[in-house]
Parts: sequence; C-alpha cells; structure tokens
Amino acid sequence: MSMQSAILPHASAPTLNADALHADARRESFGLLALLSPGLLLVFAVIIVPIGWLFWLSLFDETGALSASNYARFFQQPSYIKTFLTTFKVAFAVTGACVVLGYPLAYMLSQLPRRAASICLILVILPFWTSVLVRTYAWLVILQRKGLINSWLIDLGVISQPLPLANNFAGVIIGMTHIMLPFLVLPLYASMKTIDTD
Repeated sequence: MSMQSAILPHASAPTLNADALHADARRESFGLLALLSPGLLLVFAVIIVPIGWLFWLSLFDETGALSASNYARFFQQPSYIKTFLTTFKVAFAVTGACVVLGYPLAYMLSQLPRRAASICLILVILPFWTSVLVRTYAWLVILQRKGLINSWLIDLGVISQPLPLANNFAGVIIGMTHIMLPFLVLPLYASMKTIDTD
C-alpha cells in the first residue's frame, strides 16, 4: 500500500450530503423555535407590550398632543434626578463589590478539590434558597446598632460607639452584594474550571 493511497480517500468512502445537513439544521432550528415560542410569547405579552404602551403614553401631554413635556418635567424635578443618581451609585458600588469579592472567590473555588468546591458552592448559592424576607431580617439583625458586627467591634475595642450600618447606603450595598454575588461567582467559576491548568 502506497503512502498516497493511504492518505487519499477511497472512491467508495461516503460523502456528506450538504443538502441533508442543511435540512437537519433547519429542522433543529424550527424545533428550538417551537420550544421557545411559548416563553417568548409570554415575555412579549407580559413585558414588551406593557413597556411599549407606557412609552407610547409618555409621548403625549394631558391634552393628548404629542409632546416631550413629561420627560422635561422628569429632568426638572430634583427628587427624580437624586433617585436616578442614587440608583446608579448603588449599581456601580454593588458591581464593584461583587467583582472585588467574587473574582478571588471564584478563582479559589476553581482551585479547590472537587468535594471541597461543591461544599463551598452550596454556601455561594445559599442566597438563592433563602427567602427575601428572612435574608433582609437577618442582615438587619447583623447590621443594627446592637447587632453582631457592632457588638464584636466594641468588645474587641476597635470602636467605642456603634457604627451606622443598617438603614443607610452601606446597608444597601452589603445586602445587595450578598444577593448579587452568586450571579458573578457561578459563571466565573464555570469558565475557570474549563481552563487547563497545565
């Protein structure tokens, strides 16, 4: 047997039919679309249509004339601007806190043995299993003036007066970071596990 005959395909070797492959791909696409269509229709009916309707209504004033007065009034109200800016401040602060805490945590989890990583992942996704009411109350107990953190810091002599940690910006950042951290850790952990360490 020559080298050329070993490398070149035999004439009797099966060839792939491009039309059949395209037909299979189309069937899979239609099947996927059929599976997704009920959910997409629900999202469209419950979210897209109401938001579109509200946007359409916002373009008209009290008399029914087409106007941008609603948007002008929004930007003239200091309370609306303050709320808008506070929302962005919270979003950026929580994102920063999640990145600072989440990236090292995801890296540590990816380096742990499988069993230890599984136990730690349960602790990471625990906020998903906890009721919002229970979670909020727990943070209030921990962060209040006579809560665990202030009590420990006073007992250790680090502070003489309790820190205002609850019902303020710091409390919101702590609570939101606790809720949002798994959304950063889990995808990062999944990506890091696929990286070959060799």
